[in-house]
Order: sequence, then structure tokens, then C-alpha cells
Amino acid sequence: MAQQYNILIVDDEHSLVRLLQAELSSSQRFDVDIAFDGVEAINKLQSNIYDVVLLDIRMPRVGGIEVLKFLQEQSPQTQVIMLTNYADIKTAIETIKLGAYDFIAKPYDYDELIATIERAIERRRLFIDNELMKNQLYGNQKDLKIIGKTKEIKELIERARKVAQTESIVLIQGASGTGKELIAHLIHRASPRSDRPFVAMNCASIPDSLLESELFGYERGAFTSAFGTKQGLVEVAHGGTLFLDEVGDISPTVQPKLLRFLETGEFRRVGGTNQLRVNVRIISATNKDLTLQAKKGHFREDLLYRLNVVTLSIPLLRERKNDIPLLVDHFLNKHVRTKPPKKMSPEAMKILLQHDWPGNIRELEHVIEGAIILSTKEIIEPEDLTLHSNLHQTVKPKKEKATRTELQKGNSQEEGDILSLENLEKIHIERVLRQNDWSRVKTAQDLGITAKTLYLKIKRYDIETP
Repeated sequence: MAQQYNILIVDDEHSLVRLLQAELSSSQRFDVDIAFDGVEAINKLQSNIYDVVLLDIRMPRVGGIEVLKFLQEQSPQTQVIMLTNYADIKTAIETIKLGAYDFIAKPYDYDELIATIERAIERRRLFIDNELMKNQLYGNQKDLKIIGKTKEIKELIERARKVAQTESIVLIQGASGTGKELIAHLIHRASPRSDRPFVAMNCASIPDSLLESELFGYERGAFTSAFGTKQGLVEVAHGGTLFLDEVGDISPTVQPKLLRFLETGEFRRVGGTNQLRVNVRIISATNKDLTLQAKKGHFREDLLYRLNVVTLSIPLLRERKNDIPLLVDHFLNKHVRTKPPKKMSPEAMKILLQHDWPGNIRELEHVIEGAIILSTKEIIEPEDLTLHSNLHQTVKPKKEKATRTELQKGNSQEEGDILSLENLEKIHIERVLRQNDWSRVKTAQDLGITAKTLYLKIKRYDIETP
């Protein structure tokens, strides 16, 4: 069954609230909570996260407008639909300016109410998606396809799909570049939570001092620059999946707070006193041996046991070399700059199959992208490949080394140096310019780019032209 949406009904008309609760709950799409005045509503909002709030305007003690203002401060992603009598239509319109999504006049039409709730849910989803993309919390959303036909990868995908149907916490183990986030995305997309947010957080990229506030949020005034309340990623991911990448790098000070959250689903924002509760599935990933880290005292043993309820291990690329031709074709099409895309010569493919790939799939993709830039023909040859051994020494044919020296006009590159993709692109542009007697029009055509783009790249790379 799909994940339910949390709705709070706030109205002082008890019979209306009970009837509406029964009607909405009967659809099994909604988990409905109720409150009979503004004070009770604020108390519930301080401990629960709701997708939609149906809010009466006129109530004793604390009215709907005060509750709406509280929601805008504490939980701006929650969508508010005002319930109003015809006499309050003007006031209801004013609430839209204060942040309410819409209003429904009493007596309401049930079909109209359901349609409005569905639109509010979609608006909340779009709001969250926008925040995720703005803060780069989605991870790589463009290329989520898992490439492979070997026994190892098929078994991994089958296990991932099986565990996706449960609510179990999952730990994904694998070396850097093996595709741990792709497996996390697969689990989310195959789960009942697939229509809810997938939030990715790289624990290694966030300083220890900010990790807790990013994860759990903070209240206004919690520290010097906290000018307003900020929701943490656990709130953003409410109803969906929170992916903790490089979970082994979480600081010892945050580990016990994460453990408590995993055990109870409850947390406090930094500087806050209210216990909040969310419904989030946790998937974590690491390239470290957490058992060894726990023995050394760097990782809590009880947190490790909580994270690895189900463990999925991703094979190294050198353990599934039969997938390399498929991956090569995929990356050649992904990074295509010509139509049709370039092909790999048998000699070049043989070299790729013999390499041990210490950087796994990520390294393979970078090698293919670099080869596309360096090659001047439609067929990629061995001299177009830039491979690195475990000792980080460049494995290149002598012919390419001489060409590189020529292109760099005497600026020698030591054999052990690693060229960036930008350097490779600069070399390639210089080569094609020389072949075309520095004709920018012909060079742009050969490169498959516009003359303006070529001009900007010449400026960017400071390429000297006659």
C-alpha cells in the first residue's frame, strides 16, 4: 500500500470534524488527526508533521489566522486549506496572502474538497522538489539506470527490490565509485514511498558543526546567524526516504542523536525544546568497514547494529568485468558530442577489460569522457585512453606521450601526472585547431559545437591562436 498522507482537521464544530475525519479516512490514502480549537492544533503541530491542514478561520481562544501564522513559521511546507462560511469569504481571500493554499466554503462539496487536497499535496511535492534541487539534495537525478547483466549485479538488484517492499533500515556497503546511491534510488523507487521525497545527504561533505542542524534543523535564535526557523532534512523527507551517504563519517557527537532518532522517530531542532516526530525510511551507505571502526571506538556499536538491519554489498567493477562493454556503450551515449556516438576499437576495449579499475565505475566513466574529448576520429583508439594504475601512474602508449608534449608546446608533463578533463579538452581543441590551420569555423564543425562556444572555450583555456 502507498504511503499515507498526514492530514490535520482543525474546527470547533465537533460533528463536522468527526464526519470529515471518517470520510477522509475511508479512502485509506490519508492518516487523519483532529483538533477542536487553535490551542490544541498548535500543540499537535509542535510534535507532528502534516502534509495538509484543514483549518477553520473562526474558533474560540486562538483563531485560524494565528494557527496559519504559526505554521508559516514552523512548517512552511505544510499546505493549509481554510474552511470558511460564506460570510467569511473576504477573510479567506486574505489568508491566501498570508500563505494558505486555498479555501473551501461550508457546507463543502466532498468531491471538490478531495480535489483541493490532492492539488495541495501536489503543490507540497513541487515545493519540496524545488528545495531539494536548489540545495542539491537530490544527488544525481539524471542518470539512475543500473547497467549490468552479470550474476553479481542481477542478484544485487533482486535483493534491493525485495527489501524495497519492507520498511527495514538498509545499509549499502561498497567501495567509492561502485554506485551506492543508484541502489538507494532503486530501493526508493520500488517502495510504497516512491511518490514521496528522496533526500540525499553526504555526511562527509558537511562540517561537524553544521551536521546536526542540517539533519534536524534549528529554531530561530539557536545561534548567532539563526534569524529564522529552518527545517532539517528529516522533516523535508517526511513520508519518504532519507539517504545518508558516507554515514561512517558522522561525528561522535551526532551519532547518539541519530541513534535516538532511528529508535523513536523523534528529534529536536537545534535550540528547540519540542519533540517532533516524522515518518522517514533511512537508507545509509559507506565505503568503510564499520565493524572495524566500531572496534577502534570511532563508530558507536549500537548505531551500527541499528543501521545494518539489512546489508547490501556492491561488487567491485573488477569483479564484474563482463559488464564493462555495456557500461562503455552507456557512457559513450551519455557523453555524446557527435551523431552517431563514437565507438571503442577492439584494441581499446581490450585495454579497458584488462585494467583493474581501483576507482570502479566512476573511474571508467571519467576515462570514457576523457577519451571522447581526446579522440579525433569516430573510433576511440588505445592512445586516446588515460588510465591510472593503483600507484597512480599513467598507463599510456608512447605515441600519446609525444603528442601531448607537442601540444603543450614544450611544457612537459611527467608520466605520473593525472590530467583533468579540462586539460584534456584544452589539448583536444588545440589539436583540432592545428589540423584545420586555425580555422575556427571548421574546428567548431569538427567538434560539434557552435563558433560562439568555441570562442568562449579558447578564451577560457587561454589558447594562443595566430
